[in-house]
This record gives sequence, structure tokens and C-alpha cells, in this order.
Amino acid sequence: MKPKTILILVIVALAAALIAMNSGPVTIQLLFWPIRVPTFILVPTILLVGFALGYLAAKLSGRGGK
Repeated sequence: MKPKTILILVIVALAAALIAMNSGPVTIQLLFWPIRVPTFILVPTILLVGFALGYLAAKLSGRGGK
């Protein structure tokens, strides 16, 4: 397996473990409105937003590979 594939699998496994261990609700202050969100929804959402921003930053800077 390629090192990049192994790294992706490790990140996915760690994310899945993090999501499974955190199932309680948390309160987020979004500007002036408090929102209660289950952690198992919040964590993947933040991870997806982070990966998307990293991907876009890499593509826009010219470091995005092929």
C-alpha cells in the first residue's frame, strides 16, 4: 500500500474512534444564538470542513498534485 493510503486510513480510523467516544450534546455559540448539537454530528462536520479547506488551499496555491 502507498504511504498516502495508509495515512488516510489512519486518519479515518482515528476520526471514527473520536466520533464513537463522543456522543453527548454540546452547546455552540454561533454569533448570538446558542445551538445544541450532538458531538457525533459536530466532529465529522468540522473534519469535513477542515479537509475541504485544506484541499482548496492546496489547489489554489498550486501544491495540489496532479
